[in-house]
Amino acid sequence: MDELQLKRERENQEAERHRRRRDELNDKTREWVEKRDALNAQVRALVDEATQHRIQRDELNAQVKSAKEERDRYNRRVNELQDQLTELKRRKLPRGAVPLGKLQQELKRLEFRQMTSVLTVDKERALIDEIQRLQAEVRKLEKSLEENEDVRKMKDELKSARDLAEDAHKRVSELAEKAQTEHDQMTALYEQGDTLRREADRAQEEFIKTKMLADEEHRKHIEHIRQVHDYDKIIHGIWMKSRGVTEEVAEEVDAKREAELIFERFKKGEKLSTEDLLMLQKSGYL
Repeated sequence: MDELQLKRERENQEAERHRRRRDELNDKTREWVEKRDALNAQVRALVDEATQHRIQRDELNAQVKSAKEERDRYNRRVNELQDQLTELKRRKLPRGAVPLGKLQQELKRLEFRQMTSVLTVDKERALIDEIQRLQAEVRKLEKSLEENEDVRKMKDELKSARDLAEDAHKRVSELAEKAQTEHDQMTALYEQGDTLRREADRAQEEFIKTKMLADEEHRKHIEHIRQVHDYDKIIHGIWMKSRGVTEEVAEEVDAKREAELIFERFKKGEKLSTEDLLMLQKSGYL
């Protein structure tokens, strides 16, 4: 009898040890679940925010495309007007005058020669005189053309077109810069989300690992509890037999005692097997 009591006590101690370890692991499991869920919530928030930046970026890129098309139309108009103005100036020049464009080209050529060539004093003086003559002729022709109503109107139209083209180009640059800012913010948020998602995945792995360990500790706890119950039955049976109680009555008492022990485990919140639940139901506890 004493030896049976000693064995029962050892089994009960082992059952308690595994229960404590199981409860510790279950606490850890809950911690990992909370951490995983918190991280996943942060990831979702970051992805939602990044999505808003992506939508804004795409809208801005569409505006950039539209603004570029508008800018290109204005640039084509500028080129057309420039060609028209050149032709108009050619037609409005005094009869027999050298075309203004040709004079300007010659003037640039002489000015370049003056800056890059080593000349004698006489040759340099002659070159300067020629440059001044051409400059005067260019000014005279420009003044003549400026006084022409058609040329003046064409120049005003060209200036307006250039202003529109410049404004359109500025708008393209502003929109492109805003789109790039949205893209950079989106990318940064996605990168943060990826970092947190990896942490959440690690938390999930730890949760699974800890849950498996907790389940194993619970299995061992139940094993030892059953051993305790078996020893209780044997010890109680010996005690009942020593007092002349019939086997039928002893079995009934044993069943009631086992149901009481199972119900105590149930009140502590421990997991019960289907067999345990049936025992409680049969004994009237459920």
